[in-house]
Amino acid sequence: MNVLLVGSGGREHALAWKLAQSPLLDTLYAAPGNPGIAQHAQIADIAAGDHRALIDFCIRHSIQFVVVGPEAPLVEGLGDNLRTMGIGVFGPNRFPAQLEGSKGFTKDLCARENIPTAAYARAESKDGALAALDDFGVPVVVKADGLAAGKGVTVAMTREDAEAAIADIFSGTGGSVVIEEFLEGEEASLFVLTDGTAYVSFGSAQDHKRVGEGDTGPNTGGMGAYSPAPVLTAELEARAIDEIVRPTVEALARQGNPYSGVLYAGLMLTADGPKLIEYNARFGDPECQVLMMRLEDDLLEWMVAAEKGELAGRAPPRFSDDTALTVVMAANGYPGTPEAGGRIDGIDAAEATGARVFHAGTRLADGRLVASGGRVLTVTATGASVREAQAAAYRAVDAIDFPTGFCRRDIGWREVEREQG
Repeated sequence: MNVLLVGSGGREHALAWKLAQSPLLDTLYAAPGNPGIAQHAQIADIAAGDHRALIDFCIRHSIQFVVVGPEAPLVEGLGDNLRTMGIGVFGPNRFPAQLEGSKGFTKDLCARENIPTAAYARAESKDGALAALDDFGVPVVVKADGLAAGKGVTVAMTREDAEAAIADIFSGTGGSVVIEEFLEGEEASLFVLTDGTAYVSFGSAQDHKRVGEGDTGPNTGGMGAYSPAPVLTAELEARAIDEIVRPTVEALARQGNPYSGVLYAGLMLTADGPKLIEYNARFGDPECQVLMMRLEDDLLEWMVAAEKGELAGRAPPRFSDDTALTVVMAANGYPGTPEAGGRIDGIDAAEATGARVFHAGTRLADGRLVASGGRVLTVTATGASVREAQAAAYRAVDAIDFPTGFCRRDIGWREVEREQG
């Protein structure tokens, strides 16, 4: 079949790499893509948000299936528009995509379905949010209620920090906020494929959101990740699926808005068991990169089964027992204003070590690869342990010449410490 992949980041490069291996594939297209994705797909210069142009492209090129990488087009209803035209889609329609598009929507669903999550309050004004703060101690979590590319969350250690975060959210026109109790524990990411009724676990990961080593500094879209996450034991995963994922899938189906695609549950592993921090309506970035490195099955076959409602009764997907670890190389200035245009050399040398280098924010300028975003490359390697995968990833990082970039040198540090015991 002809497949169109929508998106242009490291997640989409990893998906393109894996989709290109499928025996079901005739031609893979990508819009808008990037220089790394161009190694696996024919590039169409169409923005991910231009639904009309994407649908026209699908019709002209006999596209039978569309894989939507980023969250914004899903929240904006690209899935609905494509399905209306009879084109298969991997990704939810607009209504169920609110699980990511509106934190308030998700918290209200959790309250109705008794899904374990942090206590919360919603506010539509600055004064209302400040009043709601009185019901919480510190630390407290302040979240902008909408898409924020992984950066709309403040863990406020003082009342002053919380008030500043609220002021920032309401500094423009409109605005909505969710205030949550601070949960103690360790975070883990659980991925589940669902066709709206049946669901199957699709791997776990841990990511590093903070820009600085030791998980310090401001939040980013993610500075690295590894998979699997041993801290999410089989018992805890089963609890998370039964207590969090299952009632979510059932509630949306009951409302006549079934969720189809990948459901990414960000979990806090507390003393009381797993609790939901947030849902994402797509694969994480950079979590997707480590999942694709470990997946031993045909990705496209699984995606089509999710769209066709054929997940029930299937054997679980096969993943390598090895650990995969990815290190994000970002442009200087990230997560603030990143330095654009910095030259990048040495990717071939990095991949000669056995790693994979997925392009996240690159472009070609006069035939040279240069940085064009905050997160620029995701350098991904595997090993028999987190420590071995970490060492392999950093060997590849050290082969890359990116003078205007930086990375954390401690991705996977918690699990490395546990392995060393």
